[in-house]
Amino acid sequence: MKREDIVLASASPRRIEMLEKNGFRARVCPADIDEHLPFDMTAETAVMYLSFAKAGHVAARNRGLIIAADTVVVYDGKIIGKPADEEEAFEVLSRLRGKCHQVITGVCLMDTAANPGPDEGTGQPLLAGVPKRCLYDVTDVYFGDYSDEELRAYVQTPEPYDKAGGYAIQETFGKYVDHIDGDMDNVIGFPFYRVLPYLNGQRLG
Repeated sequence: MKREDIVLASASPRRIEMLEKNGFRARVCPADIDEHLPFDMTAETAVMYLSFAKAGHVAARNRGLIIAADTVVVYDGKIIGKPADEEEAFEVLSRLRGKCHQVITGVCLMDTAANPGPDEGTGQPLLAGVPKRCLYDVTDVYFGDYSDEELRAYVQTPEPYDKAGGYAIQETFGKYVDHIDGDMDNVIGFPFYRVLPYLNGQRLG
């Protein structure tokens, strides 16, 4: 049975649009968490850890199928975050020029509709008893060539500064992507094909 009680723990227009274009409507309830990692971990573990933390935050005040996601860009084994300024955006995208990097998205799903009830002492959900599933997907992205002049013009726009790696494949910088190996939706920030079975009623546990 198709799930109707979907709660998206993200205000990302791309994730909202991806759900809607596939026939799913979700209540949008962005998570507000500290995204600092408590210890060194692989990028794959990090995106699942953060998506789990986001889902848990939203599960504390919502019932339904909670969906949370976190996306990172990885190059040479290191996570590349969102550039803070033009200099950092230029440096990051210069390193990626003509090379392959990975986009990794973690997703956590929690079914709080199956929650056995709140803890009697705290009133908070008993997340240990909630069916949940964490997963991730990896896509290799190959950049072509671009000049320093093109790059300097790009980093003077608002586009790079709210995105991991300083670009979005579906926006203007996408013209410099030579090809990808893997799922396009994952690069956009939501590996929908991995989530779809659970939206269609597959059990989490």
